[in-house]
Amino acid sequence: MNLVLFGATGHVGHAILQEALDRGHQVTAVVRDPSRLSTHHARLQVVTGDAAQPATWLAAAHGADAVIASLSARRDGHSDTLPHAAATLLDQLPGAGVKRLLWVGGAGSLEVAPGVKVIDDAHFPEAWKPEAQAQARALDVFRASKADLDWTYISPAALLEDGARTGSYRVGGDQLLTDASGSSRISVPDYAVALLDRLDRNDALRQRITVAY
Repeated sequence: MNLVLFGATGHVGHAILQEALDRGHQVTAVVRDPSRLSTHHARLQVVTGDAAQPATWLAAAHGADAVIASLSARRDGHSDTLPHAAATLLDQLPGAGVKRLLWVGGAGSLEVAPGVKVIDDAHFPEAWKPEAQAQARALDVFRASKADLDWTYISPAALLEDGARTGSYRVGGDQLLTDASGSSRISVPDYAVALLDRLDRNDALRQRITVAY
């Protein structure tokens, strides 16, 4: 497939890029600073652009089989960055002939009990809250959208960490997934596997899912 990836210089985005290339996909990485992307590959094209500025990437996205967005608000320090980017992609991609969008979401909006979310926990780190809240607003943007686009918002486990690629994971919905010991975790490489599997299988359309061990 011909994929467009936003955020390939980030930790999760880089893992997604590597997984996509390993699967034989053609990838156009849209990055703000190409010097931060060290990967070189015959099936990788790098475009300088910003998700918030469609004029910088719309031509590159035209006719792509799918777009993957692995974005963060931490670098900008503005909490509106993520919901704005979600709205921009939903608005612009259909006109470019793109029908599939996969979004690297957050875990903070997952439920741990009816009406109680991960972010509501008293031990949830204060430093993480702005990003978690921004991701929750981005999810609201997706759910309210009427765009002619099959999106999937993919929340990781509570702990997304470095680790091995096992290829194993479970898929859930709006509730936090935990293992027998009560732990909720997944490695970055296995998160990338789960995301690319959604694309290859063309499932979980127009919904939020979560993945964890």
